[in-house]
Amino acid sequence: MNENSEIQDVELAVSRWLRVGVIISACVIILGLILLFIRGESGYPGEFYPHNLHDIFGGLIQFKPYAVITVGLMLLILTPVLRVAISIWVFAREGDKLYVIITSIVLVILIVSFAIGKA
Repeated sequence: MNENSEIQDVELAVSRWLRVGVIISACVIILGLILLFIRGESGYPGEFYPHNLHDIFGGLIQFKPYAVITVGLMLLILTPVLRVAISIWVFAREGDKLYVIITSIVLVILIVSFAIGKA
């Protein structure tokens, strides 16, 4: 198998994973919206909405509509981050050190921004 064919196969696999990620996140969001319409409430008192992972996943276990929607949005956000991580691997296999470094910096920036970001 030649190198271009292998790269195209990797790109095709990545695009499939991106589509799967979007579809899964959309299904989770739709499930949350259905729960919201059925229950008529977010699952949280007043204007409280979970902003940390512990509260979000705790709410997910209890099928609180807002927590389910939030997890769907998190999956949607993480889908392209996965693409960046896979790009590092692809560039490393190609031996392109400059792009490995640049893409790694982008991934670190994304991770740090998620870690210190505030809603």
